[in-house]
Amino acid sequence: MGSKILVVGSINTDISVRLPALPRMGETVIGRSLRFTPGGKGANQACAAAKLEGSVSFLGCVGDDTFGQAQIGHLKKAGVDVSHLKIAAGKTTGTAIICVDDRGQNDIVVVAGANEDCGVSYLQENDSLFQAASMVLLQMEIPPESTFYAIRRAGQLHKAVILNPAPAPDSLPDDIWKQLDYITPNETELQKLSGCPVKTDADMRAAAERLLEHGVKNVLVTIGKRGAMLVNRDSARIFPAPKVKPVDTTAAGDTMNAAFLVALSEGKPVEDAVRFGNAASSITVTRNGAQESVPVRGEADAAYLAFSAKPVDVGCPSGQAENKQRR
Repeated sequence: MGSKILVVGSINTDISVRLPALPRMGETVIGRSLRFTPGGKGANQACAAAKLEGSVSFLGCVGDDTFGQAQIGHLKKAGVDVSHLKIAAGKTTGTAIICVDDRGQNDIVVVAGANEDCGVSYLQENDSLFQAASMVLLQMEIPPESTFYAIRRAGQLHKAVILNPAPAPDSLPDDIWKQLDYITPNETELQKLSGCPVKTDADMRAAAERLLEHGVKNVLVTIGKRGAMLVNRDSARIFPAPKVKPVDTTAAGDTMNAAFLVALSEGKPVEDAVRFGNAASSITVTRNGAQESVPVRGEADAAYLAFSAKPVDVGCPSGQAENKQRR
């Protein structure tokens, strides 16, 4: 029958450096430790969804090197269907260099490597996975034309389409917006995509509504330790996240996206899916690394059941509020 969730995206080896503080321009900082771990936003999200007991297939590319073989083995162990992954001859597996400071904040530099071989023809060769899935999850770390092809193909097949726009592009083609059931930017990505300042909750709602005007059905903004804001044509609400002490925020957004999608694939209401995403992500940030920091299903369920904070309605953007007062 195939997997309910199809993830199309990047596969990287993460080279993580722990250091007291992130370096400023031109500054040399002595690191404390060096680790090599599996990563890449696509692989992170596929792995997280599988660890949370979602039914997951993955389309992506690795190099014909030891890092690529390690990635395939790790994803397979997590429960991801990796039977259609591509091994790009003569290419190195994508690499991400991640610096994490004592506050758990990070800077990330990505070298695409074999991810550049995740082309349209490869996706077309694996059209059966698009047909079998009920939901398709994408990011922006493979060639843009491949991401846009996958979105259009999923739309043609009437699949639910979720785009995590990271790293955020300057813009999206006009027809792509209308294909998106959910777009899941963080605050920085929302600001870039909307062209609007995002300094307050009202700003955030106004920026999200700008994306709705392009045709997106729902905007789910991840806002760090505060949780997430869900904006659609009916409402704008902030869903709080459990309070924890962060250690490493590297895969927080990837866990949020995966957990949210797993809950939706199980037929849960969108409000419960956001709460589940927040709960799972709150565990991830208390652990080091990317894929290895993702909780298993029992842990996420326990965090979800233990946290009962209600969503908070967000008022109208300031301009709309002023117009209402004038009336």
